[in-house]
Amino acid sequence: MIVGGLINILKPPGMTSHDVVSFIRRTYHLKRVGHAGTLDPAAAGVLPVALGSATRLLEYMTDCDKSYRVELTIGYETDTGDDTGTIINSLECTMPTQYKIEEVLSSFIGTIQQVPPMYSAIKVQGKKLYELARAGITVERKARTVTIHKINLLKMDQKSILFDVTCSKGTYIRSLCTDIGVKINCPVVMSFLVRTHVGSFSLDQAFTLEEIEQGLVSAVLPVDNALDYMPRIILSQEVASAFKHGQNISINTDDEYNQTLLRIYDHQNLFIGIGQKKSGTSIIIPIKVLISS
Repeated sequence: MIVGGLINILKPPGMTSHDVVSFIRRTYHLKRVGHAGTLDPAAAGVLPVALGSATRLLEYMTDCDKSYRVELTIGYETDTGDDTGTIINSLECTMPTQYKIEEVLSSFIGTIQQVPPMYSAIKVQGKKLYELARAGITVERKARTVTIHKINLLKMDQKSILFDVTCSKGTYIRSLCTDIGVKINCPVVMSFLVRTHVGSFSLDQAFTLEEIEQGLVSAVLPVDNALDYMPRIILSQEVASAFKHGQNISINTDDEYNQTLLRIYDHQNLFIGIGQKKSGTSIIIPIKVLISS
């Protein structure tokens, strides 16, 4: 019986992230299942899913950077920002030169302000934006701060460009495409999207739904697999016991760990939770304890 773990799922196009969660619930006969980072129904790619006790770690998995492969098509725009929506504008456009496209893409690297699309799950006054959009209501959205770490042009032709982007959580690729269109003075849509990485989860190691059905146990990864961006601390048996019972502990660690989230392991190298070092002290505060015995 599986009590907790993670699965790196290759979400197929045409399914919502919630559909995938429902599939995993039925397949593993578990109620506690959740995903890290919603993918648009039309998009494919990496969707980390947590089972059982691992759902308590989902909030830490969504903080990870994400990478995408994106196709942008020029000449028209839709109400959804991708090619599944209704066309609201079209214009004959000439694709800029490769030098200009690379210049425009590079201009987004760093911390930027981004307005979420109307077709998103962000709530405004208790209503999800996409619910308002479907009702024909458009509301003002506050710009959000996101970070574009890398963006690289892969190829282009007279109608489309293909590029890779690595970005912070909360980045909307449809909004990025729209903003690129503004800079090249042409309406655009996101015509293809695949998520290639979520933190340490990569596309080349993802399982299809068919593969999961054939090998239920082999697809499940340890609960701490998605937390390798946190420094690792191993405790002695006595200190680990105190941590497991929710007590603050004191150990010698590097000063660079101040206020950093830490992966905590016991003397048998078993992951027991997440701690945080109190600034200027040797004290580690339990933030999330997964084992209490």
